[in-house]
Amino acid sequence: MVSTPIRRAAAKRLRANTTPQERTLWRALKELPVEGTHFRRQAPIGPYVVDFLCPAAYLIIELDGGHHNDDETAERDRERQRWLEREGYRVVRFWNSEIAADLTAVLERVYVELYGSREAEVGPLKHRRRR
Repeated sequence: MVSTPIRRAAAKRLRANTTPQERTLWRALKELPVEGTHFRRQAPIGPYVVDFLCPAAYLIIELDGGHHNDDETAERDRERQRWLEREGYRVVRFWNSEIAADLTAVLERVYVELYGSREAEVGPLKHRRRR
């Protein structure tokens, strides 16, 4: 297991070098009118650093570029996702092209993941501490 200071340093480097799609989604998530929703970007979880994390909903959002089509990278992504799901997280993946083409649809999907449906009423999310 990689030490906590090393993971935090890696997350900090990733935050400093975000892609245009990550910046776009980050700005949109910060504006999401959902009470109690708090997203973190480039958050360390176990041996991994995830793109976006909503701790209260145990929801992870990952953005994938074209290199994620590579067989080796895709297999690492599957392994990583299985580990995160075993830890109780839900992982939602979007392609970078989806952010550029239809950000509204991406945000609607995030809302559905947070509340169960597009028609669901907004309610405060409670941050659950891990045991």
